[in-house]
Amino acid sequence: MLSNFSRELRFLAKDRGALFWLLLAFVLSVISVTFGVAEVRDQQQTIAELINEDKADRANALEGQEDWGGAAYYAFHLTYAPPSDFAFAAMGQRDSSPWKHRVRMLALEGQIQESDTKNADFGLVGRFDFAFLAASVAPLLLILLLYDLRAAERTARRHDLLVSTAGSSGKLWFPRALVRVATLSSLLLIPLWTASAMEGTSLGNIGQASLILIGALLVWWLIVELVSRIDASPSVLLTALIGLWLALAIVIPALSKFAIEARHPLPNGGEILLLQRETVNDAWDMPKEATMDAFLEGHPEWRDYATIEQLFEWKWYYAFQQLGDVKAASLVDQYRSARLARDDAAQLVAFLSPTSFVERSFEKLAGTDAASMIAYEDAVREFHAQLRAFHYPMLFKGDPFDRELLEGLPAFAPPS
Repeated sequence: MLSNFSRELRFLAKDRGALFWLLLAFVLSVISVTFGVAEVRDQQQTIAELINEDKADRANALEGQEDWGGAAYYAFHLTYAPPSDFAFAAMGQRDSSPWKHRVRMLALEGQIQESDTKNADFGLVGRFDFAFLAASVAPLLLILLLYDLRAAERTARRHDLLVSTAGSSGKLWFPRALVRVATLSSLLLIPLWTASAMEGTSLGNIGQASLILIGALLVWWLIVELVSRIDASPSVLLTALIGLWLALAIVIPALSKFAIEARHPLPNGGEILLLQRETVNDAWDMPKEATMDAFLEGHPEWRDYATIEQLFEWKWYYAFQQLGDVKAASLVDQYRSARLARDDAAQLVAFLSPTSFVERSFEKLAGTDAASMIAYEDAVREFHAQLRAFHYPMLFKGDPFDRELLEGLPAFAPPS
C-alpha cells in the first residue's frame, strides 16, 4: 500500500497541471487568512481606540452638567462586539450587521437601527475569507484535480491495461485520488493553522474547522468519483461536474434564500426608526398626564413621583423616550423573530448544499453568524435597561445632583 502512495506522489510531482491547481490553492488560502487577520486586527484597534475616546468623551460631557437629566442626555456609552479569535476565517454577518454603537438614555431602538456598518459594501458582494474559499473555491479546485483521472486514461486507451496491471480498479484510482485530496487539504489548512496560532484560536475550533473542510472535500470527492465513472470524455465530465457545482453552490442557495425570505418577511429597520421617532415627536404635543399614565403602566413603582408640575421636566422627557421603545416593541420583536426564523430555515436548507453548510459552520465557529449578532443587540438592550435603572431613581425622586455618584454608571459587558 505504501508503495502505491509513493508511486502516486511521484506521479503527482510530474503533473504540472495538478501542481498549478495545488499551488493556487495554497496562495488563495494565504491570501484569505491574511485579509481576515488584517480585518480583525483593524477592528480590534478600532474598538481599543473607541474605548479610550469613550471614557474621555463621557468625562468631558459630564463635567459641565448640573442636573441628572442633563448628565443622562449628554453622556454617550460605547457598546461593541469584539471579533472572536477565529473571526479572521469567517467574517460572516459582521460585514452586514453593526458590531458597535454609541448609545445614550434616549429611545434605544432607533439608535440601534440607524447605526451604519463599516463594510456595508462587503455585505453585498461578499468577502474573500477562508470560509468562502473552503465552501466555494476548494470544491472547484478538487474537481479540476480529479475529474480526468479515469477519463484521460480511457482517452489514451491505457485504462484497462493500468487496471489489470494494478490488480483492481480500487488499487489504482483510490491512492491516486487520495494523494491529491490529502495534498489539497494540507495546502489549504497550513495557512489556516498558522493564522490560528497567531490569533490564539482554541484547539477545539481549529480541530472542528479542519474536520469541516476535510469532510466537505470528501463529499465532493465522492461526487467526482461517481460522475467520473461515466464512460465519457474529460470535457463532458468536467462540464457535468461544473454544472453540479453551480447547482449546489449557487442555484440551490439562491432559490432557498428567495423562498426563505418569502416565507419569513422581515420588517424594514427603517420602519422601526420611523415609528419610534414619530412616537417621540408626537409626545411633545400630548398632555403630559397621558404620557405619564402610559409610562406608569410599565413602571408603577414611580407612581408617587410621577406628577409633572413644570413646563419641562426630565422625568417626563425620558418617560416618552421609553414609550417610543414600547411603541416599537412589537415591530422590533417581529424583526428579531423573523431574522431568527430565517436563520433556522437557512440551517435546514444548508443540508442540501455543501457550500452553504460549510460557510454557515465556519460562521458559527467564528461567532459571526446571525444568532451571534442578534445576541450582541440583546446585550445592548440589556445595558440600556441598566442605564435606565441607574438614572430613574435620581430623576423621579429629585435627589440633589452629585457628580461623584455618576462614577457608578453601568459599564457595558460585551457578549462572550
